[in-house]
Amino acid sequence: MNHVIATSRSGRWHERLGAVPPVAWLALQAAALWTHWRWAAARVGDGSDDPLGVVALAALLWAVARLAPELRGTPRPGWLALALGLSVAATVSTFVAPPLPGALLAALALAAASRAFMPSGRAGLPLAGLALLALPLISSLQFYAGYPLRVLTAQLSTWSLQLAGIAAARSGSAMQVEGRLVIVDAPCSGVQMVWMAYFCACAVAAWTGVSDRHFVRKLPWIGVLVLAGNVLRNSVLVVLEARRASVPEAWHQGVGLVVLALVCGTVVALVGGGRDARR
Repeated sequence: MNHVIATSRSGRWHERLGAVPPVAWLALQAAALWTHWRWAAARVGDGSDDPLGVVALAALLWAVARLAPELRGTPRPGWLALALGLSVAATVSTFVAPPLPGALLAALALAAASRAFMPSGRAGLPLAGLALLALPLISSLQFYAGYPLRVLTAQLSTWSLQLAGIAAARSGSAMQVEGRLVIVDAPCSGVQMVWMAYFCACAVAAWTGVSDRHFVRKLPWIGVLVLAGNVLRNSVLVVLEARRASVPEAWHQGVGLVVLALVCGTVVALVGGGRDARR
């Protein structure tokens, strides 16, 4: 008898839960984490970070709106529990940690909530990636990873120039090329190229509906492409700097844009193609 009553109550709970549109549940989840979005907006608004995250946010909203007609009426309990746990962790982090870790947890909570409502077979990792990229990450990545990336880029550029028969040596994040000192500065770290490449990967994966398995397999290759592109850009600019009294800023911008287009175009082809892309 008790089992029958419990089953009946469980059934009524599922009916009530299913009566609420999935998009409404996601909107409530986002509203519950509003303090983190307020911090992110303030950080972009006061110029503390690059506004690239707005593009990722627009892509995320578009992807969710595109999936809305296919969302499940009843969420998967496991993913819903994970979303709740991450939401609690994000809230607690506001009292014990800087704002960025809490915002990362909040973005993952929203991604887990969306995964709970997604139909079977749909990839959830691209949406999680877009949620993370929507946060103001560029300045933090530049602060923590910028110098190591500059050193790595300088070293790989040095080796590539040496293979081409050009006299080059590295010292810290600077290079001595044909007797002239050239500094690999912050814009040459490749942080923005990293962001753009992974944004393209997530956006294309969300658009084409590739599987999570396919998406994960391509992620390491995206890192290789970004590193190769950054080394190519840096090597070309270093040679120009070493052989000319001054290089116009337009040349820096032009070389950077060409290499960025090559990297992003290759990422789009890599992630969106393949016979097993949707398996």
